Amino acid sequence: MKVAIFNAKKYDREFLIVANGSRHELHFFEPHLSEESVGLAAGFGAVCVFVNDQVDAAVIARLHSLGVRLIALRCAGYNNVDLSAATKHGITVVRVPAYSPYAVAEHTIALMLALNRKLHRAYNRVREGNFALEGLLGFDMHGKTVGVIGTGQIGSVVAQILTGFRCPTLAFDPFPNAVCQSLGVRYIELNELFAQADIITLHCPLTPENKHLISGPAIARMKTGVMLINTSRGALLDTLPINEALKSGKIGYLGLDVYEEEEEIFFEDRSGLILSDDVFARLLTFPNVIITGHQAFFTREALLNIAATTIDNITRFENNQPLEKLAG
Repeated sequence: MKVAIFNAKKYDREFLIVANGSRHELHFFEPHLSEESVGLAAGFGAVCVFVNDQVDAAVIARLHSLGVRLIALRCAGYNNVDLSAATKHGITVVRVPAYSPYAVAEHTIALMLALNRKLHRAYNRVREGNFALEGLLGFDMHGKTVGVIGTGQIGSVVAQILTGFRCPTLAFDPFPNAVCQSLGVRYIELNELFAQADIITLHCPLTPENKHLISGPAIARMKTGVMLINTSRGALLDTLPINEALKSGKIGYLGLDVYEEEEEIFFEDRSGLILSDDVFARLLTFPNVIITGHQAFFTREALLNIAATTIDNITRFENNQPLEKLAG
């Protein structure tokens, strides 16, 4: 099958080429998929896209007119895809539902530890010859109450790691996970979790119902000095009240691997450019904030799994084999 791979980085090429072998004709394009770039898909039966590609109704209609029959997401999230439009135009949409929950879970814990022990600040101090400890005081993770919102594959692994720290762990999920329950994780209502947790970490998909799950009212219920971690989807957080809560000290620590408007920022080298997003720029001024550029998934094991599943999805579609479809 002839496949147009958008938003292709060097690592995408490396892993997809190895996974593909000689099965499909892969063509790699650097631009994101958008209304401006969709014309590149002419002559292709499938497109392969990532989390920040634009796959809205207008793009899908154009893909249909170009003869595209398959949209293969090389990620788990699909909030950037208009599934109704895909169904309307008879385009099948597939994704990689699981690749390595350990990758994201371990990055989540890394953010917690780095924020707590202020490793980002200590690293810079030592490089400048400053070995003073003032301002670097942390706390024992042991005994701190952690609230996990969403206990699917990733949230479950986070809970397993936290039990190793002997952290009392609370959880909110409409579908309690038996593995978490066996670890002693206690499921409670969301407002109770906000009120009781010293650390809150998000591991739920983005839906219309939970957009800005963490906004002013939720923050008001939290403990003063709470640590908040988001390695899930950027729009789960309303960034303006987050900034205000950081200024007031209500939020004591913030770790982000995702951002609501990240498609205009992440995955590119913008070090020589002026950052036009004032809300994001304000986040970068806080010493108790660590932001990584959507890299939680970025391990060798995860990329191997993503590439293998993506190529397998394309092969199964071409051979009319059963697929776990999102649409079409």
